[in-house]
This record gives sequence, C-alpha cells and structure tokens, in this order.
Amino acid sequence: MKSPVPSRHAPGSIGLYDPQHERDSCGVGFIANLRGLGSQQLVADALQMLQNMEHRGASGCELNSGDGAGVLTALPHDFFQRIAREELHTSLPDPGLYGVAQVFLPTDPREREICKSALAHYISVQGQRLIGWRRVPTDASAADLGPTAAHSAPVIEQLLVGPAPGIDRAAFCRELLLIRKQAYHAIQQQCLRQRRMYYVCSFSSRVIVYKGQLTAGQVLPFYPDLSAADYASHLAMVHSRFSTNTFPSWDRAQPMRFMSHNGEINTLDRSGDLRLGGL
Repeated sequence: MKSPVPSRHAPGSIGLYDPQHERDSCGVGFIANLRGLGSQQLVADALQMLQNMEHRGASGCELNSGDGAGVLTALPHDFFQRIAREELHTSLPDPGLYGVAQVFLPTDPREREICKSALAHYISVQGQRLIGWRRVPTDASAADLGPTAAHSAPVIEQLLVGPAPGIDRAAFCRELLLIRKQAYHAIQQQCLRQRRMYYVCSFSSRVIVYKGQLTAGQVLPFYPDLSAADYASHLAMVHSRFSTNTFPSWDRAQPMRFMSHNGEINTLDRSGDLRLGGL
C-alpha cells in the first residue's frame, strides 16, 4: 500500500500527539574574532562546531531529515559585492548602507510572485530602493536531503535593498523592520495555499541567517555560499535543534533573525508552572 504524502504542516491533536504539550530544547554555539576581523576560516570553524553538536540535534525516522539547524553570520560585504556585480549587474553601497533579506518562499510560482510583490510594494511605500532578487544556490543532493525535508522545502531567495537618500544606518534598520512586518501581515491576509511557506529568516544590514529543516552536518553542503572564499565574517552563531514535542519545519529552524534560544524557556505546562530547559 502506498504511503501517504507527508503533510507540510503539523497536524491537530491525534494519537499520542497534542499541540498543547509542545516544548523543545537544542544546542547553540558562538564564535567571534575579538578584533572584528572577518575571515572565511571563522565561518568554517563555526560550521565545524555545528557538526560537533550533532548529538544536540535530532532526526526523524529518516536520518537525513533533520529537526533544524543553521548559522548566523555578519553580512559578508565582499561576497555580496561580487554577487551584485556578477548576477545583478550593479554595485552595492558601503557596508551597513544596504540590507539583505533571506526569504523562504512558496514553491507555487504564482504565490511566490505575490509574496515577492508584497515585499517590493512596502519597500516602495517606505521610500527605500529595491536593488534586486537572487536565487540562493542549494544542493539537496550533496547534503543528502531526506524525503520529508525535501518535500516541505521552500524556494529560497535573497532580496537586496538600498537606503533612501540621506538616511542614516539606524533609521534604515527601522525601515527594514517596517517593510518585513507590513509585508508579512499583507501576505497573511491573502488566500494562498502555501502562505505558511513564506518566512523571512533575516532582513538586516548587519547579519544574515542560513538555516533549514536540516541536520547539523547538512547546512554546509546544502548552502554552497557558506564555503565561498569571499564569504567572510567576524562572528558566527550556530544552532542545532532537538525538539521533544514540536514538529520540525523550515521556518522553525534557528537562529531566529538576531538570536538563538535554548528551548523550554518561558513555556508553561497545564499546571501553570514555569518550565526551564538546559543545554
């Protein structure tokens, strides 16, 4: 008998599973150059640290469908300057004067375009400048991505945004936040079958997040960007998710935009007692 196609989203209460009992825990790591000097070696070291935390992550019945893993780095200016030149045929402003959004998008082309149009609309509304979109290279084969993770995988693109004339960096960061929030709420009001596949992993002039429903060892081979010679960072935060009661998904992987958290923090059980998780 043919197995049913796995759902993209968690079910309601069924069998021994009850969404009221969802809690999670995880492993996190951080590395930085104290002089603020970026390098590709630091990124490589961070991803090695992530792989060494494999025991803090989890897989399902498919060992190659992970519970979620990812890395946050500083925005690699030399890397994106090259990308802008080679792929978008333009140049970027100085570091800190442009932002990059790492965006999960629907696989349906029409719904994907609706999501991208919403972001473009609010970039215009906030008076900022859309530089261009870039499809993020991924390699599911090299990462040996499992069927469950592959079935629910979104399209992953990067959105590059430039500032309005005369705006300072702090004000520009606030504009990026407003763009992300307004676009999210507009998209949630759309009748889209794959609405929940839309998720902005990061949208910043400072940092960027590469993550997914991956194991600790799949992050680097899945995202070739991370091994590019000019992908340099002075800091990196890695995360390997081990969820005891929450279903894995691409958006639930960490880091979460600017931070990672160890699970079971500030969650309540039915008695109302605070439950804390440890590494």
